[in-house]
Amino acid sequence: MDIERTSRAVVTVRFKDVAAGWEKWILLRSDAHHDSPKCDRKLEKQHLDEMVYRDGLWVDFGDLFDAMQGKFDPRRNFDELRPEDKKTAYYNSIVRHAAEFLEPYADRCIMLGAGNHEAATLKNANVDLTSMLVDKLSESDAMKELGREVLIGCYGGWIRFCFTFNKTKTKQVRLRYFHGAGGAAPVTKGVIQTNRQAVFLPDANIVINGHNHQSYILPLVRDRLTERGKQYKDEQLHGRIPGYKDDYGDGTGGYAVEKGMAPGSLGALWLHFKYRQDSIGYGLTLTD
Repeated sequence: MDIERTSRAVVTVRFKDVAAGWEKWILLRSDAHHDSPKCDRKLEKQHLDEMVYRDGLWVDFGDLFDAMQGKFDPRRNFDELRPEDKKTAYYNSIVRHAAEFLEPYADRCIMLGAGNHEAATLKNANVDLTSMLVDKLSESDAMKELGREVLIGCYGGWIRFCFTFNKTKTKQVRLRYFHGAGGAAPVTKGVIQTNRQAVFLPDANIVINGHNHQSYILPLVRDRLTERGKQYKDEQLHGRIPGYKDDYGDGTGGYAVEKGMAPGSLGALWLHFKYRQDSIGYGLTLTD
């Protein structure tokens, strides 16, 4: 397996010598908000450990950090600051603790993307949390042994999964990711966006969003026609990742309750690849 950046927007993962019985699980994460007291770290670790058990890989699509307790952040609330992060060097502290948590899984990481929380920290405090974390994880013994670094993703971009089987045959599955935009969408869950994305992302087999802490998997089937006039159908698979931050809590107060939000799901998505009959099948499932 090879992982490389082929352009600023594109990361390519190559699987070689795929044969009968081959499968691969990819844990798709977003919105962990790892440094928040409201992050369910037990569940977060459970899914990462399950990924290792399945001999899988993982990717994060942003808001790995909550990072709202900086000096110049108008959202800061010291009640939402973990005791171990009550430091003058607050940003250094949350990066160090995230690195310690994720280091055992660094060698299985495809890419770390950025979300609106990382973007806000870069804008308001000139601190690039994602780059800092990538640097620390890339310094781990496991990564040095592999001879590569953890890759930095973007707010939106592509991951190409390329498969070689029977020595010469190839297959490609293209995943488009976008951290997300807008509000919580309590009624639609953001599903309306899938139809818009299907229009301007015609080359994506899979489209992944995060950000609004909602959860869904939705296939969109399209009626197509080849240049030779042969009719066929294809399917674009859409998924939304809920994340690990429980804003609702016991429902007695806080941002989510004051805004009238409902309790939401927690977790991530599994992307499962499987070799079958000289092709590659794939699907999305929710973590449990």
